[in-house]
Amino acid sequence: MSRETEVLPRKTESTQSKNRKYNLLIVDDEESLRVLLESELVASSEFAVDTAADGSQAINQIQAKVYDVVLLDIRMPRVSGIEVLKFLHEYSPTTQVIILTNYADVKTAIQTIKMGAYDFLAKPYDIDELFNTIHRALERRQLYIDNKLMKSELSRKAGTSEIIGQSPSLLKLIENASRFADSDSFVLIQGASGTGKELIANLIHRRSARGGRPFVAVNCASIPDALLESELFGHEKGAFTNAYSTKQGLVEVANGGTLFLDEVGDISPAIQPKLLRFLETGEFRRVGGTHLLTVDVRVVTATNKNLRQEAQEGRFREDLLFRLNVVTLQVPRLRERKDDIPVLAEYFLDRKAKTKVPKTLGPGVLEKLIAYDWPGNVRELEHAIEGAILLSTGDTIQESDLSMHMGRTDRPGDSGSAGSSSVNEIPQGTMSLEDLERIHIERVLKLFNYSRTKTADALGISKKTLYLKIKRYGMDVGS
Repeated sequence: MSRETEVLPRKTESTQSKNRKYNLLIVDDEESLRVLLESELVASSEFAVDTAADGSQAINQIQAKVYDVVLLDIRMPRVSGIEVLKFLHEYSPTTQVIILTNYADVKTAIQTIKMGAYDFLAKPYDIDELFNTIHRALERRQLYIDNKLMKSELSRKAGTSEIIGQSPSLLKLIENASRFADSDSFVLIQGASGTGKELIANLIHRRSARGGRPFVAVNCASIPDALLESELFGHEKGAFTNAYSTKQGLVEVANGGTLFLDEVGDISPAIQPKLLRFLETGEFRRVGGTHLLTVDVRVVTATNKNLRQEAQEGRFREDLLFRLNVVTLQVPRLRERKDDIPVLAEYFLDRKAKTKVPKTLGPGVLEKLIAYDWPGNVRELEHAIEGAILLSTGDTIQESDLSMHMGRTDRPGDSGSAGSSSVNEIPQGTMSLEDLERIHIERVLKLFNYSRTKTADALGISKKTLYLKIKRYGMDVGS
């Protein structure tokens, strides 16, 4: 069975070289040194360089722009380099600091490492050593960001980044997404829950000039309204109760890269104007802050809602919709690309198996998978395969090991097994949609041992929505 991943040709080297420039700030009270360093760094075409003549000016610039690396002198009048370092450590912890020092100050420079500086260089500087140190600092910054995202629920990176399939509709989608990748235009990805919208957003990022910079995914539906603004734009110390320290927002973490706003249609009307302003200007204020900050991010959004209808009914700003909807990509449902079910099933069997030898599909299983309607799309198929692996006793998955939860899996006109009481054969015509939904949710809860997190993920809804449905239907969710 063939498998398609990254089906279009890889970028040429000339395309890959169009990386975004890194923001550097040189802080030194010696003008001749600032001019020399600036000319050397600008000549490399890797960096966008700003300079500051003293610590006070540096702090003002840091409050207005997110820097990747700061080259910082220790001894300066009025506000010392130590004070600037302390401010950076709290205000912009992802920014890497390289201390510039005289040999007489090496002992002090070593102390700055304990305070959070990345490294120090003693004057006079070897330019090759300077570039090597900057590059290592940038690598450290990326590791810091990766670690921050891995620890965050917002990352949602546990799944694959591969796009699996070979159907014409999927290949056309990948072609269009790749064509739009090099532009910085806003892209709106539409599709039902579980179709793989984040994979498309990730593809756009990897194939863009920003591919080597952060990809930050935010599920807007899973964050309470009161916290979303702080997560996106950060907050200042003391901005609200429990804001014990300054926090960078995810727009700062994504600086130079891509910010992916999943389920953007769930953003509340109170946050929408602030998001619109940010999209139009690249400027924002942290919650409780007074300084305007600027970042350079490409924004990709996704939704399972009809935003035009949401706008007509007053739940979504029309001007925000027009801003987001520069380019639209439609992700097909799994039932619209059933040619991909065999290769997807094979892929999930291989990835989910805990044994060295993956399990195989027994007679009739693949036909049953293809016949099923998959209301939960690829995510539901993934969990169905995972559940079948757990339920199967041998090396082969049988039809009885499958547990799809809504509707019939047999083709129209096929005769089901006489006398069967399987959930797959619920006579839909005799039940209301609410009854079907209740049964569906109860069975998925049972499949995942009443884990609300796994159940919500399998159903393609937020935990908050699942909780409300459990409460609405008065379900017994187990002990």
